[in-house]
Amino acid sequence: MQLAATLPAGLRKLGRIVVDGILPPRCLACGDIVGEPHALCGRCWAAITFFAPPWCAGCGLPFPYPMGEGALCAACARGRASWDRARAVLRYDKHSRRLVLGLKHGDRTHLAAALGRWMRGAGGEVLDGADLILPVPLHWTRLFARRYNQAALLAQAIRAAGGPPVAADWLVRRRRTPSQGRLGPAARARNVAGAFALRGDRSVDGKRVVIIDDVLTTGATVEECARVLRRAGAGFIGVLTLARALRAGT
Repeated sequence: MQLAATLPAGLRKLGRIVVDGILPPRCLACGDIVGEPHALCGRCWAAITFFAPPWCAGCGLPFPYPMGEGALCAACARGRASWDRARAVLRYDKHSRRLVLGLKHGDRTHLAAALGRWMRGAGGEVLDGADLILPVPLHWTRLFARRYNQAALLAQAIRAAGGPPVAADWLVRRRRTPSQGRLGPAARARNVAGAFALRGDRSVDGKRVVIIDDVLTTGATVEECARVLRRAGAGFIGVLTLARALRAGT
C-alpha cells in the first residue's frame, strides 16, 4: 500500500498544496499551468476532438447525425474486419499530435496514466467483460532502441484504472517492419502481413480479448493482430486505441 493512501485526507490535501506550490501541475499537451494534475488546460481541451456517439456500432466512426441504434458505417457493413468492435478516444490531428507523439517518441511516459484512464472511460463497450487486453508488440530491436512500448504502457494504465488483466507478451512481432508513417493503405497491409504471432505457450481459445494500440490509421496493424487471434480461436476481439486518424471532411 502506498504511504500517501494511508495519510488522513487533510494531510494529503496539505501535501498536494505544498507540492503544487513548488511544482505546479502542467497541461498534458501544452505545458501551461492547470488547476489539477494530469489534466488539459481549457484551450487544449477545446481544441482536441473527443469521440462520442453518434458513431458506428462496429468501428466507432463518428456519424454527423444519429443513424439509429446499431447503425454501421459502409466499411463495417461489408464485414471484412477480423475484429468485432473498435473504439478510440480522440481524433489524431494537429491538436492531439503533441500528446500522442510525446508518449510514443518523446519519452513522456508519465502521460500514460492519464491517457489510459481516458481509454478505460471511452472503451467500456469493448473492455467490459473482456478476459485480457493485449498491447500491439514492438520488435525487440525497436523496443531496445526506444526502451519502452507505448501500447504496453497504455494497457497497464487501463488495467490500473479498473480494466481487464494485461497479457503483455502474448503477441510477438516476428520480424522488424519499416515505419508505416509514409505508406498508403495497401502498402501498410503488405508491410505487416505475417509480422505477428501468438506465443506458443499461450491460449486465447474462446476468450474475449482486446487489442491495445496508440493510433489507428488504416487499421492494418490491428487487423493483422486480430487475424492471429481469430485463427487461435478468440471468441471476441475488440480494438481500443488512444487516437484515430480520419480522412479530411469526416
